[in-house]
Amino acid sequence: MLIALNKPFGVLCQFTTNDGRPTLADFVRQKDVYPAGRLDHDSEGLLLLTDDGGLAHRLTDPKHKQPKTYLVQVDGALTDEALQALRRGVTLNDGPTLPAMAEHAQEPSWLWPRDPPVRFRKNIPTSWLTITLREGRNRQVRRMTAAVGFPTLRLIRVSIGNHALDGLKPGEMRAL
Repeated sequence: MLIALNKPFGVLCQFTTNDGRPTLADFVRQKDVYPAGRLDHDSEGLLLLTDDGGLAHRLTDPKHKQPKTYLVQVDGALTDEALQALRRGVTLNDGPTLPAMAEHAQEPSWLWPRDPPVRFRKNIPTSWLTITLREGRNRQVRRMTAAVGFPTLRLIRVSIGNHALDGLKPGEMRAL
């Protein structure tokens, strides 16, 4: 079994917690499924859940290099030089990243409002990009955009391999 969930902002990628924060249990009623990978509580978008350990391994193990694509809003007017650095790979505190596919993007018309909204600063613009990775380090996209001078404000995973959000609203799920 494979389920796609559009994980809302602020939801923990686990089924239980002791501090009352929202978890996957608030959205997923299917028993005996587990997330194949993670999204931080401050990230949104596609999360795959499965009851098949082998499938989870194939989806998440870097050896299988499943591309993961993110829509990212960053602080500042994104430069071509920053995109080129992302495409070459950047050095983080845990070593160099693999090259990423990175492109300028527009805020899509299908994008839902975030609750709470991303902070707005009148004198500092924001930019959007898409970035596709074939590795999955902790908070990697956020660390990569910060390393090239553009901190991430909003991060939405839109696809993993050939699985995509395809119109799922935050908190919605569907069997694949």
